[in-house]
Amino acid sequence: QVQVAESGGGLVQPGGSLRLSCAASGLTFGDYAMAWFRQATGKERERVARINWDGNPTYADAVKDRFTISQGNAKNTLILQMNSLQPEDTAMYYCAGCDIDVCSVVPDVNYWGHGTQVTVSS
Repeated sequence: QVQVAESGGGLVQPGGSLRLSCAASGLTFGDYAMAWFRQATGKERERVARINWDGNPTYADAVKDRFTISQGNAKNTLILQMNSLQPEDTAMYYCAGCDIDVCSVVPDVNYWGHGTQVTVSS
């Protein structure tokens, strides 16, 4: 049984940083593309960043140069380092696993975590 769990969300002031972690069991990261999605209130869920089997990252334009996706030091962990956070980054952030490389939209995702809330406010 696959389980995906996020942690690390919270309240941060504009310009601050947060580090999200995702721990997955029951799957091997090398067999899946892994991604972070987010969903703000009243908006559709959107992909923020993705890392594929080769370790190559892809970012949404809105977060490029501010967010970094990477595999963690522990096995089957995924990290999202978020810097220079802005109020528009406020959303629920979800870790996702896809058995296709693109992993760009909700229908591509095979496994979801329950999400972790990120709130950017002064």
